[in-house]
This record gives sequence, C-alpha cells and structure tokens, in this order.
Amino acid sequence: MSIFDNPDEYYMQQALREAREAYAEGEIPVGAVVVGADRIIARAHNHTERLHDVTAHAEMLALTAAAETLGAKYLTDCTLYVTLEPCVMCAGASGWTQIGRIVYGASDPKRGFERIGHSVLHPKTEVVSGVMADECEEILKRFFKERRI
Repeated sequence: MSIFDNPDEYYMQQALREAREAYAEGEIPVGAVVVGADRIIARAHNHTERLHDVTAHAEMLALTAAAETLGAKYLTDCTLYVTLEPCVMCAGASGWTQIGRIVYGASDPKRGFERIGHSVLHPKTEVVSGVMADECEEILKRFFKERRI
C-alpha cells in the first residue's frame, strides 16, 4: 500500500509494526507513531514490563519522542496513530501536547478515553476511530488468549 492511497491506513500499518514488536517482547501489543509534515517523527510500543513503569504506554513514549524530535512541547500539526484507543492518561497527555489529530484502531470500552468523552483532549483535536480495527483487535485478542492458556 502506498502512503498516497490511504494515509491513515498506511500509518496505522506502521503502528501495527510497533504492536508486533511489543508482542514479541511480551508486552501488551499496542503500537503508536506520530506523524508530522507527512513523515513519521516518532514511533514506540508499550514498555510497561521492560521498564517496570505503568505509564510507559506506546502513546506516552511516542509523544515524548515527537516533542524531542521537534524541540517543542506542542504537536498541533501532528497526528498520533495508535492501535488501541488511548486510555485517559494518554488522552490527557495528548491534550497537553495539543495534538492535531488522534487516529486509533481498536476501541477499548473498559479503559478508553471515549468513556468519559473528548473533554480530556485539546478542543481542536480531531479524532478518527476504527482505522484497521479488525487487525488491531486481532493481535490483542491473540496476545491475551495465549496468556490465559
């Protein structure tokens, strides 16, 4: 797939690559990329197990890396692509960065920010949900199924 065919799907595929890396490392398979000026400026996956840090979510790591890359704390012209709907913590951090867009794959009805609404985000942040949702859900289901056996 070319980036020009469907940019949201292209960048979600990149986030899924990160999720696969997390899976291989025994981390909950969530991946994220931050895109600015039509290029990936940061990528990350969960590191909560490796770092023994419950805040080391893919989104938090990607947002931090993007800010470092840009040398700025605001990401108004950027898009966060993440395979799972951000939790309230990650959505709150996204709000503080004033990120322009959030695009996510799988919904998270138990812990996702949509449970409480968009009030945790910056008012101008656009949200797109369900991009490649089946693929994003599948890797999570497989991960948790393997751990229940």
